[in-house]
Amino acid sequence: MHIESEIQIAATDGYPLGATLHYADDSAQPQLLAIINCATGVKASYYARYARFLADHGYLVISWDYRGIGRSRPASLRRLQASKRDWGEKDFEGILQWAIKNFPQHRIHVIGHSIGGVMPGYSESNRCIERLLLVGAQFAYWKDYAPAARHRMYWKWHVLMPLLTTLCGYFPGRALGWLEDLPAAAAFEWATRGPRIDHHDPHLSARFSHLRAPILAWSISDDNFGTPAAMTRLLDYYTGSDRTLLRITPAQLHLPQIGHFAFFHDRFSTSLWPETWHWLSTGQVLRPALRHFAATPATLHAAPPAG
Repeated sequence: MHIESEIQIAATDGYPLGATLHYADDSAQPQLLAIINCATGVKASYYARYARFLADHGYLVISWDYRGIGRSRPASLRRLQASKRDWGEKDFEGILQWAIKNFPQHRIHVIGHSIGGVMPGYSESNRCIERLLLVGAQFAYWKDYAPAARHRMYWKWHVLMPLLTTLCGYFPGRALGWLEDLPAAAAFEWATRGPRIDHHDPHLSARFSHLRAPILAWSISDDNFGTPAAMTRLLDYYTGSDRTLLRITPAQLHLPQIGHFAFFHDRFSTSLWPETWHWLSTGQVLRPALRHFAATPATLHAAPPAG
């Protein structure tokens, strides 16, 4: 039996974040804790199926919404000042501190989808993370989008999105059917992102390098956001970690498409999901790697190369 308890967790600045605890109702007390970080403009409830899967495999799971999204949305987005960096430095850091305080004996694993894979790099407490699983994780630099879709995506996310955000005071993604509404700062941050995530703060790359957890990153061949170039750009910041990049195709699973979001659909509960659990629990990768990046302790504070 699954138990799902809705709770509130305070960000480091006190902002109330909606979260859910997922666990299985059995006598064994789980010693593994998983935190699921969402993609931009996606509610935490989208990941409930994967959270239940992890709970069935011995995890206590925390799924949660960034400020401005889902159960962390205030009455008015127009008044909310919230950037993606706030989601990492204040929100994810608050979730992580809460987990450390309330479950000090648990081993902490983090699953990051899309921008969710950037959040641990912003966190001051990221050294407590034992494993980091990434799916399509990147920070949306437009030149990394898949070439066939790049022109269309540029106009959608880097021209129309900031224009509509300026007109509305927030990005009305829900009305467009694109994603959830976004606070203005988060939308502009996406729209104006350059090739370096630490462009305005050269010390930020050092914080990313403090993470010591091994990283397994999944790139899907028909994911227009999470291309190998986009994921490598992010992985280059996690210099303190051993990083493995995988590349899978829909054809390998006898499917016409997977894309950026379908990894967390329960159709993969007997294929891809068990592979993620196997790596989280043992550290063993079950398929050939596209690329492996070794940790480089001697250059922990060096900025990654620009590209």
